[in-house]
Amino acid sequence: MRAYRTALALFFLTIALASCGKAGPAAIQSHISAVQAVGGSGGAGFAKATEPRTFSFPRDHGAHQQYATEWWYYTGNLAAEDGRRFGYQLTFFRFGLGPQLPQRASAWAAGNVYMAHLALTDVAGNTFHAYERFSRDGAGLAGASGEPQFRVWLDDWSAEGQGQAGLPMRLRAAQGAVALDLTLEGGKPVVLEGPGGVSQKSATPGNASYYYSYTRMPTQGSITLDGQQIAVRGSSWFDREFGTSALEPGASGWDWFAIQLDDGRDLMVAQIHRADGTPMFAAGTLVAQDGTPSYLTMDDITITATSTWQSQRSGARYPSAWRILVRSAQIDLAVTPAIPDQELPLTVTYWEGATSVEGSAAGQPVRGQGYTELTGYGEQGQLQLR
Repeated sequence: MRAYRTALALFFLTIALASCGKAGPAAIQSHISAVQAVGGSGGAGFAKATEPRTFSFPRDHGAHQQYATEWWYYTGNLAAEDGRRFGYQLTFFRFGLGPQLPQRASAWAAGNVYMAHLALTDVAGNTFHAYERFSRDGAGLAGASGEPQFRVWLDDWSAEGQGQAGLPMRLRAAQGAVALDLTLEGGKPVVLEGPGGVSQKSATPGNASYYYSYTRMPTQGSITLDGQQIAVRGSSWFDREFGTSALEPGASGWDWFAIQLDDGRDLMVAQIHRADGTPMFAAGTLVAQDGTPSYLTMDDITITATSTWQSQRSGARYPSAWRILVRSAQIDLAVTPAIPDQELPLTVTYWEGATSVEGSAAGQPVRGQGYTELTGYGEQGQLQLR
C-alpha cells in the first residue's frame, strides 16, 4: 500500500504541476525521501524478484508493468576538447499505480507515474544544475517500450536505442541552463548485477530487484551550459533495475558507487545503511576487462566515510570522501567528489555526483573515475565517521 500511496501522491503532484504550469520545487513545498519513492514498500499484488531471470534485449529495456518500480539510470564523466570536465545524470523512474487497475477507454487513463531527473556538474566552474519532471503515462506523455525499438521518455526528455539490442543509445534532454545530446556505444557486454540478475537488498527473499548494467559505454556528443554548446567525449554507465522491494526495518537509505578503473575493470558496490550511516547490508560486482563479473558480498566490502559535507539548503550532512576496500580482489580505493555540492534539491532530495578515484589493486597503483549516489542523510539521523 505504501508504494501505491507514494505513486498516487506523485500522480496528484503531476496534475498539480500541469495545472499551475510551474516547475516542481518552485510551485510546491512537498518532499519525500528516496526510500519512500523507490524502496519503501512491499508492494502488495506486484511481482517480486525471487528467481534468476533470462534477459532478452531490447525487450527488457522496456517497462515491466508487473513490478511496482523501475528505473533507467544514466551517469557519466565527460571532457571537452580543452580538458574541461563535466559529470551528467539522466534518469527515468516508473511507479506503478496498482497491479490490477480497471480498464478505461480514455486515452488519458494512467497506469503509471513517471519521474525524471537531469543534472550536470561543471567541475572547473564548481557549479551543479539539477532539474526534475513528472508525468502520467496517459496520452503518450511518458512511457517506455523495448520492442521493436527501445525508448523511454517523459515529454521531450528521452533515451532511445538506435540499433540491434537497443544499441547505441541516444540521450536528449534540455531544461533551464542545461541541455545534453549524447550517443552511448555498447562498450563492454551487459552485466547482470547478481547471479541470474537478482540483486538482493537484504537477506530476506523478495527484498531484491532485477538489475543489469552497461558499465563502460564510450560516449560522445554535446552539452549546452548557459547557452554555450560544448562538444564532449567520455564514458557512461547505464543501470537498469525493476522490482517490488521493501527495505528492512531500521534502514535509512543507501550508498551506491560506480567506478571505472584505468586498468580496464569496473566496480559497483552498494550498501544499505542505518540513520547513523552504519551498514546493514552490502553487495557488489567487479567486472573484468572482458566483461566477466565477480560477485561480492558484505564480507568482501568495507566502505568508510572519511569526510563530510553539509548542505546549506536541506541541512543534510553527507559523507564527502570514502575509502573502499574489496578484500577478495586486494583493491583499496580513495574516492572523492569532483565538487562537494552535488545535491539534487528536488521533490526527492539526495546527493549524486561525479567522483575521482585513486588507490591500489594487488599492490599496483590504480586511478579512475565514477559516480556516487547517497540517500538517507537528512532529518532521519546524523552520520558517524567510522
